[in-house]
Amino acid sequence: MVQCAPGLDPVHNPPDIVAMFGDLYHNRVLELAADIPHLGRLADAQGSSLKVSRVCGSTVEVDVKLDAEGRIAEIAVEPKACALGQAATAILTRHAVGRSLAEIAAARDALRAMLKDGAEPPDGLFWELRHLQPVREYPPRHISTMLAFDAAVEAMRKALALV
Repeated sequence: MVQCAPGLDPVHNPPDIVAMFGDLYHNRVLELAADIPHLGRLADAQGSSLKVSRVCGSTVEVDVKLDAEGRIAEIAVEPKACALGQAATAILTRHAVGRSLAEIAAARDALRAMLKDGAEPPDGLFWELRHLQPVREYPPRHISTMLAFDAAVEAMRKALALV
C-alpha cells in the first residue's frame, strides 16, 4: 500500500479546489467555456487569424466574413484552449455578429486593461468579461484569455485589407 506524506492524502485530506484556484474557474466561467457559439471554420472566410499562447500552448483560430459596412456578418472559431480562453471565446462569439472592427478592438482593449492595468471590467455587450477579472492575479494566463479577441481583430483587419 502506498502511503502519502501527512496532509497530502487525497482520500482523507482532499485538496481544497477553491484554495487551489481561487475564483478563477468559478461556475460562470465553466458554463461559458462549455457553450461556445459558432464553433468550426468558414470555408469562404474573408479574414482568418490563428493566435497561440507560447506559455501554455492554447490556440484560438477565428474566421470572419464581413458585410458591406465592414461589420461581422459571420464568425467561426476553433478554440483549443483552457477554460479561460474558451470562456473569453464564448463571450466574443455571442456578441460578434453585427460588430465593427472598432467595437471588437475596444472590447479587446478593455479586456487587456482589466487584466494588465487593473481597470474596471468592460460594460455594454461584452459585460460578461467581468467573470474573467480574477485572471488579473495570474499574469501567465493573460495571453490565453486574450487569444480570441486578438485573433478576431487580426481577422477583421485582414478582411478589410488593413494588414
